[in-house]
Amino acid sequence: QVESLYPHPGWVELDPEVLWSQFVGVIKEAVQAAGLHMRQIAGLGISTQRGTFITWNKRTGKPFHNFISWRDLRSAELVNSWNKSLLLKVVHVIFTVLHFLTGNDRYLAPSFLTFSTQQTSMKLSWVFKNIHEAEEAAKKNNCCFGTVDTWLLYRLTKGSVYATDYSNASATGIFEPFMKCWNTTLCNLLSIPMSIYPSVKDTSFNFGSADSEIFGVPIPIMALVADQQSAMFGECCFHPGDVKLTMGTGCFWNVNTGEHLFASRRGLYPLIGWKIGEEVVYLTEGCMSDIGTSIKWAQDINLFTSLDETEKMARSVVDSQGVCFVPGFQVSVNDPYLCASFMGLKPSTTRNHLVRAILESVAFRNKLLYDIIVKKVRIPLQTIRADGGVSNNSFVMQMTSDLINKKIEKPANADMSSLGAAFLAGLASGFWTDKEQLKKLRRIEAVFEPQKDSEEYRPAMDTWLQAMKRSQHW
Repeated sequence: QVESLYPHPGWVELDPEVLWSQFVGVIKEAVQAAGLHMRQIAGLGISTQRGTFITWNKRTGKPFHNFISWRDLRSAELVNSWNKSLLLKVVHVIFTVLHFLTGNDRYLAPSFLTFSTQQTSMKLSWVFKNIHEAEEAAKKNNCCFGTVDTWLLYRLTKGSVYATDYSNASATGIFEPFMKCWNTTLCNLLSIPMSIYPSVKDTSFNFGSADSEIFGVPIPIMALVADQQSAMFGECCFHPGDVKLTMGTGCFWNVNTGEHLFASRRGLYPLIGWKIGEEVVYLTEGCMSDIGTSIKWAQDINLFTSLDETEKMARSVVDSQGVCFVPGFQVSVNDPYLCASFMGLKPSTTRNHLVRAILESVAFRNKLLYDIIVKKVRIPLQTIRADGGVSNNSFVMQMTSDLINKKIEKPANADMSSLGAAFLAGLASGFWTDKEQLKKLRRIEAVFEPQKDSEEYRPAMDTWLQAMKRSQHW
């Protein structure tokens, strides 16, 4: 875990050199811990955080700035200005007419396009407005843009390979998933030069080999994949209607939509899950921030000492006694100014009530996203599989199962992103021949089935929704 830097209020960055050294160090430690030698490694699969990016000088390889995190808020004013602009309203009208005349879903998303601080596009626009070196280099076709995977690939190959994959590209919001290319219309709108983008390759693919100076031997790089899509692959959600719920730093609901690409809907957006040869699998995703962050904050201020004890604390009281917790430490897709808050505090409120309110907020938001998915995604939902650190909390898992009235499977290994990258690299290197072999490797630790009627939670959830409204636009 690379420590985040906070150079200004709302800014969240990562040091590229620290990230690089830790990346190399972790691989060496893992190989050593497994009792292996580097020459025994058949291939390397890389799963990385999405939406975090950097730009650098094409000739020297020197970065123009630190990595700008997906959690960074520096573009909030720019986002606000664009969302209120006349030009965006004109864009809405043009694409609404195009969608009406053609019926093509490709034009549906731009017809109600709104920007958010989570999107790479706005922060990249900020870079070219505020970092003169990057702007000048781009004019001379000497500027590279890359998400974490692209930067690591570039460093591993000593600058000889400059590429990304479809899963990472589609998660930037600058890539057109219908046409499978970088979005020239959006880049022209935001004055982002088209010359900066890497080539886009298959997810499971031989990207070249790591330079032998790094690990002592050249190691083939056989997969690049974005973390949520990688977790989806690791969970073996290979069929349309399969659902993956990741609860880590943020919370992500992903639905496999197969060969069909759903246009963006409010609260949901389309992604390329993975591309392997001729096979392209699409996903629909809904996300929310501040899941793991909220729980870590509560631990840091000594509401509890370890995550394990939160279940017992939450169950030690019959309810939260009307206390509501609204997460909002970092960024909300719909409201970058949402404030984190506790509401309904009383003299009788205890730490147990506060902890229960935090855990309930995770389950309530899961319910909100699930309802949007059921309403908007025209595919019958099949299995729901959870992963991520918070999936180890049985209180959250059981309450979520109750609220959505569905069975949820939890795997024995909660870190599905790394497993998905290994699966994809193994397929590319021939270690496995097909996905049926991968399914046999799945290990389920627990299955949560509905135990209470979701209506029993209605009063508490209605109160929580009221608290959410009062915390908006802070």
